[in-house]
Amino acid sequence: MSQPTKIHGINGPVITVLGEGFFMAETVLAAGLPGEVISLKPGEATIQVYESTSGLKPGMPVEKTNRPMSVTLRPGIIGGIFDGVGNPLSKRADIDPPDINLAENFNWCRNIWAVKVTAKVGQILQEGEVFATVSETENITYKAMVPPGVSGEVMRVVADGEYHISDEILAIKTPEGEQILTLTQQWPIRVPRPIKHKRACEIPLITGQRVIDSLFPIAKGGTCSIPGGFGTGKTMTQHQIARHCDAEVIIYIGCGERGNEMTEVLESFGTLLSRTVLIANTSDMPVAAREASIYTGITLAECYRDMGYHVAVMADSTSRWAEALRELAARLEEIPAEEGYPAYLATRLAEFYSRAGFSENLNGTTGSITIIGAVSPQGSDFSEPVTMHTKRFTRCFWALDRRLAYARHFPAINWNESYSGYLPALDPWFAKNVHKDFAKYRTKILKILHDETVLLETVKLVGEDALSEEERHTLSVAETIRKNFIAQNARNPEDTYTPLEKQFEMMREATNA
Repeated sequence: MSQPTKIHGINGPVITVLGEGFFMAETVLAAGLPGEVISLKPGEATIQVYESTSGLKPGMPVEKTNRPMSVTLRPGIIGGIFDGVGNPLSKRADIDPPDINLAENFNWCRNIWAVKVTAKVGQILQEGEVFATVSETENITYKAMVPPGVSGEVMRVVADGEYHISDEILAIKTPEGEQILTLTQQWPIRVPRPIKHKRACEIPLITGQRVIDSLFPIAKGGTCSIPGGFGTGKTMTQHQIARHCDAEVIIYIGCGERGNEMTEVLESFGTLLSRTVLIANTSDMPVAAREASIYTGITLAECYRDMGYHVAVMADSTSRWAEALRELAARLEEIPAEEGYPAYLATRLAEFYSRAGFSENLNGTTGSITIIGAVSPQGSDFSEPVTMHTKRFTRCFWALDRRLAYARHFPAINWNESYSGYLPALDPWFAKNVHKDFAKYRTKILKILHDETVLLETVKLVGEDALSEEERHTLSVAETIRKNFIAQNARNPEDTYTPLEKQFEMMREATNA
């Protein structure tokens, strides 16, 4: 590292440094605390620090690292708990309820792994190819891949056996010289990992939640927003999807929410942590790390997608992440836009959701990243900036309704305001794999629910006696659909998950009543 520079000014998590040689998004150490360069002027750099700046003083050293803000990709990530910038946390499972704190967790501590080497001497390896595998959990095999931008002939390899994560596994000859490959990679969190190309999203993500799978499905590789006010069930809906969906890897990002919600994740997921990565950056943690947390999570998701897995990312919630952007922008004295948010809010949201997709990877495998982002509009106001911009960049919209939640109707997804833009692409799959009339019965149910809404307005004006027998029958059928099909009890083992075949039978029975 170069000679340390000195801190010039401190404003909360933002510090300024006088000096040259910095570059944008560079990682620095401010008196040992990690930070990232977010603004440059001649002779001056502005840095956001990812830990509490209490105790920092002007004149303390700032060291350059000459590398961008990155996360370490390595075996042991699955089942791990990390803060917003990838530092490992520990799970205190010996207390009730379980808790998390700043220390290493058991899986991340495992630095020695049984490695099976698949590459041979003389083989030409291209970027993204797998050269070794590790059994990370019972169901997940970690695949060590050649870093993007690197290719060449294998000069030497080690035998199968137990190795440290930083031990040499093989050496390849590149135009720049010999390069040693280990089980780890460093990847900048703000740079999407490369793929060959994206494919159409034509396979549904099966969640076992009837209102989602049957009425408003999301595709693997798709994007979805779940807006809802306090108490409408955003977190519980994401928990249900994370627990039951058919994605192979779950990345759950707790971004700025209350600490007890992450505790609930630990309690409710249980053995499912063997396919789950938790990013815990709760509201009492540094605000700058909250801004970075969703990039850390999506980078980990891209790593497992590149291995050929289907990954689901739960971001809870993007509103708290946007608030972190607003606070940092205010400290930088940037001109505010709508409701004080920075003018680049829409751009940042677009960059995040654009990293979803069903992809053909560099190594020829296919994988997907599905992003489901919760939005927390104050007072359930869906016209506020974060909800409106998110709606522009997602194709699924599951609007949570406070009235349904207060009536104990869960999931509290409002069928009149919600929609799925994936129906035309997914209907052929439902027709082939479930039943050819799946889409027809979905349409019938949505029509009955829409008719019910119109009829209830009429009842408010003139009373139910003014309705015809057919209209009364419509109200009765709609009530049956709402109570017996759409509403679902997450705590009932028989009702918490419904297979697609059973969902279809329930739709057919309800509409033929």
